[in-house]
Amino acid sequence: MRQNLTTLKLCIRMIKVDNKSKKAEKSARILIVEDENIIAMDIQYILQKMGYDVFAIVSSGEESINIASLSLPDIVLMDIKLKGKMNGIQAAESIYNQFRIPIIYVSAYGDELTYLQSDRFGPFEYIRKPFIEGEIEDKISGVLHKNRKYTTLN
Repeated sequence: MRQNLTTLKLCIRMIKVDNKSKKAEKSARILIVEDENIIAMDIQYILQKMGYDVFAIVSSGEESINIASLSLPDIVLMDIKLKGKMNGIQAAESIYNQFRIPIIYVSAYGDELTYLQSDRFGPFEYIRKPFIEGEIEDKISGVLHKNRKYTTLN
């Protein structure tokens, strides 16, 4: 009986820790880099509904690097085709190399060449448009968890 009570208390503590971790993930600050306003607003709405903090939306690679350097978001959702001279792959590579901010590509371009180019420096995830809300939440949660483990080890 006493052992069962101890096990139950341990399980309750684990659930509380897990819930705190999920709340911390949900308060993550997210930068959206998307050149199509309607898609950017849709992603923002979805993320805010899930409890994430979308603090900025930009439409070019150059802007994304500038905002990332000033605000150091927890994660960046990056389209591949952007306004300006720099595409999303170049911007993501720069952001990741300079600041170690995890990137999730959100793109309609799912051909193998684009995917291989985007994968050359090890992006964290890739979501194809049109996307499903649950997929976005799963990918963000996974990336935040993976990044938290990585930064804890280093």
